[in-house]
Amino acid sequence: MDGPPDKSEQYGLPTGLLDEDNAVAAQAALAPALFSNHARTMQTFADIWPIAVATIQFAAMLGAAGHAMLTKSDVRSAAGWVGFILLVPFLGWLIYLLFGVNRIQRRAREMRGIRRGAALPLPRARPGTLPADHGEQRRALEVFARFGQKVLPERFEAGNAIDVLENGDETYPAMIEAIDGATRSLALSTYIFNNDRAGQLFLDALTRATARGVRLRLLIDGVGSWYSHPSIIPDLKARGINYARFLHSFLPWKMPYLNMRNHQKILVVDGKLGFTGGMNIAEGNLVRQNPRKPILDHHFRVEGPVVAQLMRTFAHEWTFTTGEILDGPDWFPQILPSSGPGADIIARGLPGGPDQGINPIRWTLLGALTEAREAIRIVTPYFLPDSTLSTVLSLAAMRGVQVDIVLPATNNLPFVDWAATPQLLWLIEAGCRVWKTTGPFEHTKLMTVDGIWSMVGSANWDGRSLRLNFELNLECYGSAFATRLDRMIDAKIAGARPVTYEQIASRSLPVKLRDAAIRLASPYL
Repeated sequence: MDGPPDKSEQYGLPTGLLDEDNAVAAQAALAPALFSNHARTMQTFADIWPIAVATIQFAAMLGAAGHAMLTKSDVRSAAGWVGFILLVPFLGWLIYLLFGVNRIQRRAREMRGIRRGAALPLPRARPGTLPADHGEQRRALEVFARFGQKVLPERFEAGNAIDVLENGDETYPAMIEAIDGATRSLALSTYIFNNDRAGQLFLDALTRATARGVRLRLLIDGVGSWYSHPSIIPDLKARGINYARFLHSFLPWKMPYLNMRNHQKILVVDGKLGFTGGMNIAEGNLVRQNPRKPILDHHFRVEGPVVAQLMRTFAHEWTFTTGEILDGPDWFPQILPSSGPGADIIARGLPGGPDQGINPIRWTLLGALTEAREAIRIVTPYFLPDSTLSTVLSLAAMRGVQVDIVLPATNNLPFVDWAATPQLLWLIEAGCRVWKTTGPFEHTKLMTVDGIWSMVGSANWDGRSLRLNFELNLECYGSAFATRLDRMIDAKIAGARPVTYEQIASRSLPVKLRDAAIRLASPYL
């Protein structure tokens, strides 16, 4: 029988050197050859890896810079990102991938079922829908509608009633009463759902609705769900509540979710009754219960055909998050115009987000500011408008429009207040009046123009709301509703202190440098 094959020649060694009888000698002879091969491999790797890393860096840098140039519509943004990518090796393109790329590719218009370019017919006004000066206000509405249909193909709906709810003390009982009265469906979307006294109230109400067999869908933002510790999520699971978290994964290879948050606040009950505004679910809003950090805010109870637009916005985000399509009469029943007192508001929903080339909320603000003739009144907790909005505000004041901007003196994010201060100087110089409310943090978001047009909702006057987040506002047309909001703004101004040019200009140099430095990050605050 033949013995094992001779492997000597395979390694370039004398014949027979590697047979079993010469194993020890073979090892001694083979060691220098193997060591030499290993050394050559290591040397080759040492020679190649810097070239490989440099090639990867160069390719990634060019790719990121090219992407920024091709996708950023703002020239300054594109130039800033390109410069950062080129001047900061390795970290530049990596940070751009994490924070500069909008990766959300959604079938937004297909999901909404709206054809681009579709005309927006004006609503047929019932008797009493428009105030006495019908002709003048009809013409004003037509101006807004013509502009609005270019921004977002969502029709104005007549015959809506909108009630104002103050703080969580009025808002939460009204919402929970509506939840307890639901018989068919509940759609609730919130940015923050804290595990505290307020959160437990809603948790119990949602549990009761689930037990009654109501079709419940709860959408919480992935970041907002962790604002309280422990999170409310384990309790939702334990109660069997049908919930989902919007973009909750922080895995960088899937998507960096620090931006692009779902900041919308929507509750729709049986497809017919809606709530929206800027209020989260947190015990700080229960002001009468003396929370440690009280928050002043307003929310809105909505009845009428525009509720279907709230529901469509929720359904769109729910489908994007879960893949489930909400349809049918449980979610979208026929809604007739309201006929009760105050049902004279013409309104439409304005969903905005980074998946849209033109942000409808921002562009509607620009349109309203441009059309203003008498008064512009703004209440917002975070005021960091971009240069275009600031310019249009300044021009309105220079045209003789009275511009009032109401901000909180106590801000839960002090650095936002620091970043806003340099802009206030320029706006005051142009003729705008700026007020700082006293007392607890004011989270209200309101805007009125000329006592006839108004906007309420979740969006702040900052880049995060108008560029990075998903928001929902209501654009409203009606003198009675705008007058009510104006009275609320009057009350806030009555208890506020004016901000003067001299106060801002007299800041110390270190404070001015701090504010100017923080302002550089204002697009992301």
